[in-house]
Amino acid sequence: MTAYVIIDLEVFDIAHYLAYQQALRPLLEQAGARYLVRGGSFRVYEGDYQPRRLVVVEFPSLEAIDEFYESEAYQALELQRRNCSSARIIAVNGL
Repeated sequence: MTAYVIIDLEVFDIAHYLAYQQALRPLLEQAGARYLVRGGSFRVYEGDYQPRRLVVVEFPSLEAIDEFYESEAYQALELQRRNCSSARIIAVNGL
């Protein structure tokens, strides 16, 4: 079942974040994932939640997300991401 990673991201070092993003792309492709949303305008219709930058990534399954996130290659990049941004990251199964 298709699953999605939803990320609320705040970037505080854009140069290092862009380097992270370039290194991330081949890992996502290897995992069969693809971006559906990467930044862009949004609207909050209800509630007081104010996301910073939204990213949505589609994966083949929740298990594929687990394998990707826990992989040694991604964990090395995750340290880089944490040095240039902060995030809230969740995963959810699709329909």
